[in-house]
Amino acid sequence: MTEHLDTRLLHIGSAPFDPETGTAPVSLPSIRTSTVRFESLDALDKAMARRLAGERAITYGRSGMDTHRALEDVFMQLEGGSYCVLAPSGMAAITIAFLGLVRSGDHVLVADCVYGPVRNLDRALLRGLGIEVSYFSAGRDDVAALIRPNTRLIYVESPGSLLLEMLDMPALAAIAQERGILLATDNTWGSGYIYRPLALGADVSIVAGTKYVAGHSDVMLGAVIVKDPAVAARIHSAQYAMGNSLSADDAWLALRGVRTMAVRMPQHARNALEVCKFLDSRPEVSRIFHPAWAKDPGYALWQRDCTGSNGMLSVALRCSRQEARSFVNALTLFGIGFSWGGFESLVQLVDQSALTSHSYWGSQEHALVRLHIGLESTDDLIKDLGQALDRIGATG
Repeated sequence: MTEHLDTRLLHIGSAPFDPETGTAPVSLPSIRTSTVRFESLDALDKAMARRLAGERAITYGRSGMDTHRALEDVFMQLEGGSYCVLAPSGMAAITIAFLGLVRSGDHVLVADCVYGPVRNLDRALLRGLGIEVSYFSAGRDDVAALIRPNTRLIYVESPGSLLLEMLDMPALAAIAQERGILLATDNTWGSGYIYRPLALGADVSIVAGTKYVAGHSDVMLGAVIVKDPAVAARIHSAQYAMGNSLSADDAWLALRGVRTMAVRMPQHARNALEVCKFLDSRPEVSRIFHPAWAKDPGYALWQRDCTGSNGMLSVALRCSRQEARSFVNALTLFGIGFSWGGFESLVQLVDQSALTSHSYWGSQEHALVRLHIGLESTDDLIKDLGQALDRIGATG
């Protein structure tokens, strides 16, 4: 019998029974260690041989213990992958992927809607290593025409950062496969639960587990998930060489958080759509960016490729920058912060300079506010948004 993903997520990491007492806690404890002891040299030899073969063998604290293995299993179940490495942040996972997949002299095509710090990775590290990055619009450019003889990787994010632009992942995968190029994507938005890019043709999926996997705004966590053994070996080699390590306590917190993912994400999605309906009725709102909103240009792709949504949306306001600041400051239930995916509602006033590189934004002059709709009562959230919008006083 094949169990539903919701069931598997609840039971991954269940603690085994003690053979003497026949009892067990519900969940694995946080197993902290730096040193791993071996019963014999034969046991050590077997573990090292497994590790050299690319298996997830336990040999040293940096590679993790049972708590880490359970969390790796969670990500593989979510994403439909066969190999996973954990990282201490989403950005660390992105860096592992880049350094594992490209080298000096290679060229990378990056969608212009990606998470902003990727551009900093390009400026601060990749250029110095002789890796050339160029940016493209997935919705406007002929991607195949941009591929060079030394292009080794196409890196995207769908939906895109800030504006939630849906990309046609199967179409991008077809182009990449035809040219023998790897396709990697940031899947933090979907987190494997509502969007599975590996099933749509991507080779590598990267998730900031900081967000919806952990779900409680108390963990920094990243993961890189792949299907192909050859790609897995390259990712493993980069992660091992970089020395990244995740705290056992953070792994345990993420395991705790993922138990309620099947309940949290649909509720975030329902709340977000209620907020979209309200915002759509307000004259101060110029446009709503949310792929599950029927008026969003990416709605058809969302319907085709996704099984659900979440609480992320952005809204363009017909107002000045100063009025937008007043709107944000007037909110009482939305914390001002850069993250999302936790239980709480958040707001971010997006800097216009961060939007200039997003072709999806176009030449709009409106202020952009990003909202994460949490698990609070939507009646309360809508009242809060309403009183803050009243401060603007704009009618178009």
